[in-house]
Amino acid sequence: MKKILLVVLLALLPFSLNAESKLDQILSSGELKVGTTGDWDPMSMKDPATNKYVGFDIDVMQELAKDMGVKVTFVPTEWKTIVAGITAGRYDISTSVTKTPKRAEVAGFTNSYYKYGTVPLVLKKNLKKYSTWESLNNKKITIATTLGTSQEEKAKEFFPKSKLRSIESPARDFQEVLAGRADGNITSSTEANKLVIKYPQLAIIPDGEKNPAFLAMMVNKDDKIWNDYVNKWIKSKKSSGFFSNLLDKYNLKSL
Repeated sequence: MKKILLVVLLALLPFSLNAESKLDQILSSGELKVGTTGDWDPMSMKDPATNKYVGFDIDVMQELAKDMGVKVTFVPTEWKTIVAGITAGRYDISTSVTKTPKRAEVAGFTNSYYKYGTVPLVLKKNLKKYSTWESLNNKKITIATTLGTSQEEKAKEFFPKSKLRSIESPARDFQEVLAGRADGNITSSTEANKLVIKYPQLAIIPDGEKNPAFLAMMVNKDDKIWNDYVNKWIKSKKSSGFFSNLLDKYNLKSL
């Protein structure tokens, strides 16, 4: 009876002491599977011309795979399912996401390697009308967010009086602003700086950044071996200047 009880208890554990770490699986298979949305400029973007992924996070993952001596495979996912992909084991690790308490309930986070602020975007022609965060907090205002992103939750906090519209991938929140279906959206300062160059019709509200947030990769919450390995790798790459050089390459500045 004691042996049977022990087997049952081990089976109930999310990641038992006998479970094989992702690290062992990756080294054994020779493949690192990475979940990525491919819609966050300049972190992860899918190039329609080549159907390949490019960006800051993509370079990070390629470097990790190279140092491990394995190939990297990028697995398409969406913001609304990126956490589920980790918990279901569809990929070994994700490209960077914002560390939030809600995600941390079910997924593990590596150490952070980038920090950003949040800013609102509006049409440039409306900048005089919407010049502050508070000017967008109005029952007549519609704020667009992308379903499953950290900004979706933050919009409820920043704009409690406004109407919130969640947009499902592959559509994006800023496209609603461009189309005139929303008055504004919020996004990372990193993406906003790229969007206003790509779409001159958009402008960042000059009222300062809010909600400093940390980016990290997601891994299985219970796989300490794999998480520790990646954390040591991040620390080593920070010391070597890899991340600093990558920030320069993509013209990024961490807060």
